[in-house]
Amino acid sequence: MRVVSGSRKGTPLKSLPGNLTRPTSDKVKESIFNMIGPYFDGGVAVELFGGSGSLSIESLSRGTDEAYIFEKNPKACSIIRENVEKCRFTDNVHIIRNDARNAVRALPSGIKIDLLFIDPPYAETKFYDLAETIAQAGLLSEEAIIICEHDKHLTLPDAYGDYEKTKNPIYGNSAISIYMK
Repeated sequence: MRVVSGSRKGTPLKSLPGNLTRPTSDKVKESIFNMIGPYFDGGVAVELFGGSGSLSIESLSRGTDEAYIFEKNPKACSIIRENVEKCRFTDNVHIIRNDARNAVRALPSGIKIDLLFIDPPYAETKFYDLAETIAQAGLLSEEAIIICEHDKHLTLPDAYGDYEKTKNPIYGNSAISIYMK
């Protein structure tokens, strides 16, 4: 696993050993960013299930200004911290050791999210509804993009609030659902 493109292209990233996390493959990550970017002129990314932090790090490498990464596993938080330091993004990343369900309360007031990554453990389908919760809380910018990675057999809703599903490609056992206003 590595940073695919941008200012930190090629930097190797670590992930938590074992099967507690399921890192997004480089191929899928590249496809996601080709659909939503591929590069950005600033903005804020929020990754609700950090794992290794690779989606946020990729977005920073491609031009977002800052990222908030939620991860409740302390070992995964250490891996994220290592990856962030290796990529020299310590001033741009806020690692929040907290359950993603607390994101609305844990994010700074007035924040406007441009990229919202939701990639929970595949068995935890209830967590995709966090997109609706965050949209209803008014935390998404007008140009926000919601990116959900999920099992290919799971069908997510056609919309979360005003954000409608625009793409839904499948890669192996994974599917990506992209939502935009």
